[in-house]
Amino acid sequence: VAAAVEGALLAGPPASPVIGDCHIVAANPTGAWAGKAQQLAAWTSGGWRFVAPREGLNAYVKSSGATAAYRGGAWVIGDLSGAQVSIDGVKAVGARGAAIAAPAGGATVDAEARAVIGLILAALRGHGLIQP
Repeated sequence: VAAAVEGALLAGPPASPVIGDCHIVAANPTGAWAGKAQQLAAWTSGGWRFVAPREGLNAYVKSSGATAAYRGGAWVIGDLSGAQVSIDGVKAVGARGAAIAAPAGGATVDAEARAVIGLILAALRGHGLIQP
């Protein structure tokens, strides 16, 4: 079972909740959510019900499409952690490898090829896929 929430880190309850709506309460909640920091708040026919998260709980945030994970006593939104990314069982991204040297030297210089290779390396470094 996994949680799905309408929104994350809201300080106060929405004005017109619908039965089944669930939200992640912010660190400094107000109103009906006061004193319920970091909890899941679900609207029921009997009003708001709260569930304290446990370490490692994940929730899908419908409003943003992000994943929220409860780690170290706080919600982390949109940050995925893992050792590798696999697509259809094939490793696509794993641990960072050693830095790739920038192109240099050679008797014949192909300026366009070097420029493109430099842009590719910069993009990979910018995405954190290879070391600077």
